[in-house]
Amino acid sequence: MKFVARTDKGCVRDNNQDSYTGGELTGGAAFAVVCDGMGGAAEGAFASSEAVKIIREKICSGYKNGMSDISIKALLVSALENANKHIYMISLTDEKYYGMGTTAVVVLATDSYIYVAHAGDSRVYIIADGEALQLTRDHSVVQRMLENGEITPDEVENHPKKHIITRAIGVDSEIKVDFCQESFDDGSLILLCSDGLTNYAKSTDLVELTGDGKYFEYADRLVNLALENGGGDNVTVVTLAK
Repeated sequence: MKFVARTDKGCVRDNNQDSYTGGELTGGAAFAVVCDGMGGAAEGAFASSEAVKIIREKICSGYKNGMSDISIKALLVSALENANKHIYMISLTDEKYYGMGTTAVVVLATDSYIYVAHAGDSRVYIIADGEALQLTRDHSVVQRMLENGEITPDEVENHPKKHIITRAIGVDSEIKVDFCQESFDDGSLILLCSDGLTNYAKSTDLVELTGDGKYFEYADRLVNLALENGGGDNVTVVTLAK
């Protein structure tokens, strides 16, 4: 499994509150995590880095080759729940940590399937056959407004509430984690990213910049595109390919 990643603070922010990790597991499986922190510069960065650490430890210690789909779902959901509890408890220990949190999206890929768990508006796409299919649903105010018919798709991009998320790791004692499972075919590319990419790139850009088989250039290309288009936020890209 080919794992490539890059993160950048962007062109406007003074620091980077994004964190990521990934690696190989037994039996040829692999995993990746992207978190986008919030709640003040230092606190947001701390929340995302702690979430990445907890999620990584849970997956690496809990995954076994040949696990059932149900067991993998339980592993990923519990990894995010553990991170939520850890960060929330820290937020109660000191006023400076109050209200900190982070998005979290995690992918576990086997030879045949990808398993996705997430909370927040960081995303996962699977890119294949000239299309970028978004596997995650944004937990955000504008997504809810869109689904309720309160705004149109054209109004989403510049809506004043675009950056308000409705779900995040660490802001409450409990977290609801969304999960999905999809086939992972040869030639498909898995893309994880923070909203620092998706706010500055279209889905057609994702396809165009990842279609020539030069896997180890993809993360650089996509981050550079976000920077060229304004880079108003931290941006993180992780790709997985067979």
